[in-house]
Amino acid sequence: MSELSGIMGDMDHQGRFRRAALELGIPDDEIGRFSRHLRLSIGLSGGSGGVPVGQFGGSPRLPVGMDWPSAGSGPLPFVFSVDCGALPAVDGFDLPADGSLLFFLDHEKDHLDDTGTYARVVYVQDGTTTAVTESPRPERTGKQYDVGATLLAELPPWFGAGDDEDDDEDEDWDDLSPFRQQLTRDLERDVPHLDELRALAHDLWPDEGPAGACIGGYADEEVVTSIAEQTLAGLEKAGGTVVPMAQWDSHVEKEAHRLTSEWTSLARFPVADAYYYGSFTIRRDDLAAARVDKALPVTSFSE
Repeated sequence: MSELSGIMGDMDHQGRFRRAALELGIPDDEIGRFSRHLRLSIGLSGGSGGVPVGQFGGSPRLPVGMDWPSAGSGPLPFVFSVDCGALPAVDGFDLPADGSLLFFLDHEKDHLDDTGTYARVVYVQDGTTTAVTESPRPERTGKQYDVGATLLAELPPWFGAGDDEDDDEDEDWDDLSPFRQQLTRDLERDVPHLDELRALAHDLWPDEGPAGACIGGYADEEVVTSIAEQTLAGLEKAGGTVVPMAQWDSHVEKEAHRLTSEWTSLARFPVADAYYYGSFTIRRDDLAAARVDKALPVTSFSE
């Protein structure tokens, strides 16, 4: 059995985690409270062996007769594609069951543009007649290589990193907002075995090095915060409650926390020798309906 087949054969990830945590003597209700926040992402990397699940660079397979995705008069660079049917299924992450997702991004232009014009996700349904299609600008085509898939454990940012070093604990605590401090108190109260559960999750699904891309998991905190700001501003414009400036940051933080359950990362990946970082974030209901054209692209400059 290949590594990928083994992954796909154990799709009850919550059940696997619960059984392992119970063996550690952790109460079942506490495991449940922790598990509500545990998400698995799919790491894509070359040289991982097993059955390939996608392709980076090179020439993608596009539907016959489809124009190459472009912005204005310029074709968008192809970054990578994945075979949805070959990816390991993940609890609560409703990728299409089959077909392919293709990601296109002009990172230099998207970095300076917030309209989504210079990024595209294309979903090719299973059974569609496709052909290998060369970019109209082959000089911008990256080197082609196949990638395999591994599962990675992810927790929300407010869970903390779980570092053992606590020299700056008081200073870090003072830097937290009152809302984040309350979240931390509630977490410590409701999940007293947090460190053990967090370590178990990362033992079961370890991060074994940089991936070419991650499918699923938590959206970048900065992206969700931006969505929260736009949501509140839109509500005000539509005649909703006007948030006083002194309370704006607090309202944005609470709205971003709420939106974390509505939005998920579709893909995150470094581009241009890791000088840039591309991401596509999508509402969970849009993903479930395969409305990948609704994904919000954001390109940031790596520090």
